[in-house]
Amino acid sequence: MTSTPRTLTDVPPPAYYLDEEASARQWFKSHTNNFSSRAKAYLISLFPVLQWISRYNFTWALGDLIAGLTVGAVVVPQGMSYAKIATLDPQYGLYSSFIGVFLYCFFATSKDVTIGPVAVMSLETAKVIGDVMEHTDKYSAPVIATALALLCGAISLGIGLLRLGFIIEFIPAPAVAGFMTGSAINIIAGQVPSVMGTSKLFNTRDSTYKVIINTLKHLPDTKHDAIFGLISLFFLYAIRFALNWGSARYPKYRRWCFGGLVLRNAVLIVFATLISWLICRNYDEKDFPIAIIKTVPRGFSHVGSPFIDAELAGYIAPKLPVSVIILVLEHIAISKSFGRANDYKINPDQELIAIGASNMIGTLFQAYPATGSFSRSAIKSKSGVRTPLAGVVTGAVVVMALYALTDAFYWIPNAALAALIIHAVGDLIVSPKQALTFWKIQPLECLIFLAAVIVSIFSTIENGIYTAVGASVALLLFRIARPRGTFLGRVTLTSDDDAKYQRNVYVPLREDNTPQHPTLKVEPPPPGVLIYRLEESFTYPNASVVTDRIVDHATKYTKRGKPNVYARKGDRPWNDPGPKKGDIPFEDDMRAVLRAVCLDFSSVSHLDTTAVQALVDTRKQLSKYADRSVEFHFANILSPWIKRALIAAGFGDVVTQRIKEVASAVPQPDARTAREADEEEISQIVDVGSSSGTSYSQLGVEMNDLEKSGGVETNEKGRSRGSVGGTSSQRTSEDGSVVIVRYPFFHIDLDDAVYAASREYNGILKTSLAREKQGKRL
Repeated sequence: MTSTPRTLTDVPPPAYYLDEEASARQWFKSHTNNFSSRAKAYLISLFPVLQWISRYNFTWALGDLIAGLTVGAVVVPQGMSYAKIATLDPQYGLYSSFIGVFLYCFFATSKDVTIGPVAVMSLETAKVIGDVMEHTDKYSAPVIATALALLCGAISLGIGLLRLGFIIEFIPAPAVAGFMTGSAINIIAGQVPSVMGTSKLFNTRDSTYKVIINTLKHLPDTKHDAIFGLISLFFLYAIRFALNWGSARYPKYRRWCFGGLVLRNAVLIVFATLISWLICRNYDEKDFPIAIIKTVPRGFSHVGSPFIDAELAGYIAPKLPVSVIILVLEHIAISKSFGRANDYKINPDQELIAIGASNMIGTLFQAYPATGSFSRSAIKSKSGVRTPLAGVVTGAVVVMALYALTDAFYWIPNAALAALIIHAVGDLIVSPKQALTFWKIQPLECLIFLAAVIVSIFSTIENGIYTAVGASVALLLFRIARPRGTFLGRVTLTSDDDAKYQRNVYVPLREDNTPQHPTLKVEPPPPGVLIYRLEESFTYPNASVVTDRIVDHATKYTKRGKPNVYARKGDRPWNDPGPKKGDIPFEDDMRAVLRAVCLDFSSVSHLDTTAVQALVDTRKQLSKYADRSVEFHFANILSPWIKRALIAAGFGDVVTQRIKEVASAVPQPDARTAREADEEEISQIVDVGSSSGTSYSQLGVEMNDLEKSGGVETNEKGRSRGSVGGTSSQRTSEDGSVVIVRYPFFHIDLDDAVYAASREYNGILKTSLAREKQGKRL
């Protein structure tokens, strides 16, 4: 950073560099080079397993075997439980569990994630099945579920192949947490009647609050199932509490405690099944005292191609957006979470391909929609998994269960499965502490979270998801349309070691143009100069807001260039109320006349046509207000495309700063010729220096002189390379600041822009240009 104050002594030599050229040809070329190698890399990236399978070794295999067996012990009871949520027979949960974990390993970029049935997606599958069956009884529940999996998988696969996974980022974490919490509460409320044995007495698919009310009403009708259900719940929570306490209290037994936590679900199912068999074996099937699963077909008896026709697709289509959102968001959130925890990076697009391919191929085995499971992924991660190949081991466990344990599955109590579901889903509910954290970080996002939860409870899960997503997008658009931006003042910092070393930093000012930090000595901008920092991209949603702020600030803190006096009352425009009582007379107004606006573009990554036209209109308006040509200086321009857009509108030109209409809705008439307008603007350039009244035209400085001096490079045809789409050269002026000779209103940093807008700088620049014309090299 150049120190201040700046003088004409010890002038450094000129410094030149060329900006990156911005052109449509360059952009097209950069995106089409090496097409064959890019296509090959793309095809290879579709199968991440090829990148590590050649390095597979015994150590990895041992870790994958242990993790795969551990997850397999969990996924079998969970898969059957979640199938019950989806209103499907238990075997369909096992089908989804097998094919999901088996196929995922070939497409995965996460070693920890386990694909299979999950609670929220199972609940949505049940909603879709119910809605379709309300319209027609032509299709069975498994047919509807597999058709849903096929369509959701095809959409996810398409998004991944087209590399459109970035759209997932439009939904923030609090919104996801909101509908996940609402869904978890809905699932728990729907499973409590199964625990109490009253699920057949009322509709457990109603809104959550209705289910809760009906559950309380039918408490007197509780059946023997409550014994299994309540004891199972107590067992699961007691074991978890005891083993977590033991793990913290006795670290040397931590692995044993973890093993107990993993196997508690399987142990519960084994003992519940044994007790159920002892109780029910002497009863006729119709007279069983408790509800049990009953027949589970052995093996893959339902394997076959999925059925779907236009009518069924039409019934499912309205539910597809919600289903895809659940499928995609839950999986990406889980995979990113474990990637951060275990120090590797996942590819969201490839993960979409993985779940899309898994669901589509899974329909051949009559699987219903499956996605990443948080609980099973956590177990897999803690079990020491080394590669995604552990999913093959888990799939083998599920296949073994389908062929060897189906006779035992007959006696599993429904109440025990319901207890297992409640225990698993309870972890999805966001704690009050976490909700308070949302509020502390961003209150509006916390309100979105609460809205999603409330709507899910009192309406439907679908409406809760739409509320969360819609509110998130609306908040995003509002932030874009109403960006933050601040007017700045200058603080001069001095080094403790070297008092001669100084640099300027620019800090925000309050709306009344006073410092936000009273303890800092903040200097206001030079008289007649405004400094504004944009904090978002400058595009059509926020263009008018930004420019209105600049105009309002200019009219508030600077005065008109000439008094607004009219000879006749009728000459005053209708929208000009005239001077108010108590206003300071023009002659006594000590405010400076606006001379320049400095814009800090350090946060601007995009600039569109509407925003450029808004700048053009603003400059016209301010120039009319100041009765002179107001300079616009731009600092910290990030992209050559932004500079190209500004140049196309006439900004940045050292001589004329011509104003050009780029997207005016109403053509602006101008009786002057372009040459006359340019000459008028040249004559209006603010003269600087306490006694200097010399203008550029009086100095005889023309663009040809600048080109001859080396300030602007030309090509063979004599065209300036500083024109639109070309390059511009920069050099160091006498004061040590780096300026663009062809477009000196574009600056390397904000301090140079402010200094260029001051009166002293223009005098220095004129002196420098005059010396160059006389053949003197700085």
